[in-house]
Amino acid sequence: MYILLFGLIVFFAIHLLPASVSLRQQALHRLGEYGYKGVFALIALLGLALVVYGMSESESMVIWQPPAWAPHLALAFMLPAAILLVAAYMPTNLKRFIRHPMLWGVTIWATVHLLANGDLGSMILFCSFLVYSLFDMWSANRRGASKGNETKPLRYDAGVVVTGTAVYVLLYYLHPYFFGVPVI
Repeated sequence: MYILLFGLIVFFAIHLLPASVSLRQQALHRLGEYGYKGVFALIALLGLALVVYGMSESESMVIWQPPAWAPHLALAFMLPAAILLVAAYMPTNLKRFIRHPMLWGVTIWATVHLLANGDLGSMILFCSFLVYSLFDMWSANRRGASKGNETKPLRYDAGVVVTGTAVYVLLYYLHPYFFGVPVI
């Protein structure tokens, strides 16, 4: 459990850096844009690796028994979550309607996984991601985040849906290997 907690601290500490404009500016000034992005990515990947490893090593302490329908709900809502995650990194019209597609994808992912898992490790993992994504949306909005205003051809939207669906299918089949837990 300690590795999971340490991984979450590392992962979220680096992700909270942009919420402080002055700290981010200092880091950019010292490291340059590429140095900042490189250090950010390395620390985030380290934290994520610790989270995955820590989750696989944590004892399963059941807090509550999820309802039988919860895994099916998670399975259904993971498709839009995957599409939203992909939409954050591809040109799409979706950004004209949704301000933070990646954070909304994480919010959906965390919420449905909270409903489908009742053990302490899952509660810590998914609650922390849910709280972080909601905080980050609030923080970004306070710093002036806005929706996109550029219209894209519909083929871009189709590409996002196809790519998001491919990610969903891959995660469905690889979930037992990556995370040690079969889907349903």
